[in-house]
Amino acid sequence: MIQNPILPGFNPDPSFLRVGEDYYIATSTFEWYPGVQIHHSRDLANWTLVSRPLSRASQLDMRGNPDSCGVWAPCLSHADGLFWLVYTDVKRFEGSFKDAHNYIVTSPSIEGPWSDPVYVNSSGFDPSLFHDDDGRKWFVNMQWNHRRKANNTIGKHPAFDGILLQEWDSKSGKLIGPIRNIFAGSTLGLVEAPHLFKRNGWYYLTTAEGGTGYEHAVTMARSRNIDGPYELHPDQYLITSKDNPEAVLQRSGHGQYVETTEGEAYHTHLCGRPLPPKRRCTLGRETGLQKCVWKDDDWLYLEQGGVVPAVEVPALKGAVKRAEADEVLRTFDTGDLPPEFQWLRTPQPERIFSLTERAGHLRLIGRESIGSWFEQALVARRQEHHRFRVETRLDFSPETYQQVAGITHYYNRYKFHSLGISTDEDLGRCLIVLSVPGDYPAGKLTFPIGQGIAIGDGPVDLAMDITDNDLQFFWRLSGATEWQAVGPVLDAGVVSDEGGFGEHGSFTGAFAGMFAFDITGRAKPADFDHFLYRRL
Repeated sequence: MIQNPILPGFNPDPSFLRVGEDYYIATSTFEWYPGVQIHHSRDLANWTLVSRPLSRASQLDMRGNPDSCGVWAPCLSHADGLFWLVYTDVKRFEGSFKDAHNYIVTSPSIEGPWSDPVYVNSSGFDPSLFHDDDGRKWFVNMQWNHRRKANNTIGKHPAFDGILLQEWDSKSGKLIGPIRNIFAGSTLGLVEAPHLFKRNGWYYLTTAEGGTGYEHAVTMARSRNIDGPYELHPDQYLITSKDNPEAVLQRSGHGQYVETTEGEAYHTHLCGRPLPPKRRCTLGRETGLQKCVWKDDDWLYLEQGGVVPAVEVPALKGAVKRAEADEVLRTFDTGDLPPEFQWLRTPQPERIFSLTERAGHLRLIGRESIGSWFEQALVARRQEHHRFRVETRLDFSPETYQQVAGITHYYNRYKFHSLGISTDEDLGRCLIVLSVPGDYPAGKLTFPIGQGIAIGDGPVDLAMDITDNDLQFFWRLSGATEWQAVGPVLDAGVVSDEGGFGEHGSFTGAFAGMFAFDITGRAKPADFDHFLYRRL
């Protein structure tokens, strides 16, 4: 059986593709660098990260992008011997505008090399590219309406102003022909995330609706003509949990359809697994997969019936789910950053970290403050479990209180908890805890242990346990055996989509990692010996 979510932790907006016997899922990465995650499978049950295509400044530079902007909703396709990746770089979040710029990159192989981007348009986000069987290519995206006035009376939010269709000329590298608004959405509203496919003479359009919170849904429509008119699915939705608060997989919507080599039907979707009692998704929006069936009316339905996504789904014949490792220990002995780690926004990682400056260590180079939208030294991996532990050893000798390095449970500048080493005029070198527990829009620090705890010199081991909604920090001097708790139990649940300002206000997920900042501008280094992530 396939166990959902198939991609746990922050992996939203799954674009789904089959090339021969190989299956690929591309997911959004927002402000995390490099951009777009692509996972590969041959059995739909076991998935491996194989590529992050947007890895250089000519493709993606997000310095200055607000939290939850950057790369939204990629679309991965294959035609003419190439992989095609469509993506949005969103530059503005708050207010009436979005400033969403859409691009296309291509590659002969999923591992690259990926081309420099070709600019497409900026009329809205969630772009997708459809390769028709007559050789023509069609570009679709949602249209963003910055006015309060609605162009149509369907739905609940005038900003989501339908799905635009225009032909893409790959030879000239630009859109051609008329722009058509082909689908206004259903009465649920907030139509976005269009994907087209063709079957039995029908053009099928799947979209996301209801917003990416607890009203989310995959809506399906079809037409005999690519430019419409489109009729809605008899059930309106293919996948949704909006009317089933007891379902394990909540917030289900936004996905794409694929047929296997044997003609079996599957559809991806994003989902969330909220923790009680406050319904907060600390793992962010994850990727799920549902098996579907075609019925005599030429409509797609979930195989189990209804519209609520299942946790266990029939797998391909012969598929066996691999056992998951209980822990992952990274010792930084090679010159490459371990694949599960990312950093924030900048296409110049050499300015914020090095794996060669000190052998066997990850050196972070202190730059701007934690939470900066420009250049902060924070290297982290996704939280994939509701209960886990992180450990590291840090060698850091700060000269001023403006230099801090340590570990963090991080979502964005408004919601994080950090345990760091700094220095204080009275205490000397000390432990401090910096926390912003969902304080939006001020983002002001709190100091749960006050001035700090004096620790003397030498390397220090730092750790944190996350147990559902609770976080506890620990420390010990290097070589000691007993861990000591630092400060009170903190609210880990705030480091979530819903934390602080609701699930419609932030779109990534919780990370666990290492950070360093030096707001003197002297680029003080901090050396991390290892990083352990253990499922509890």
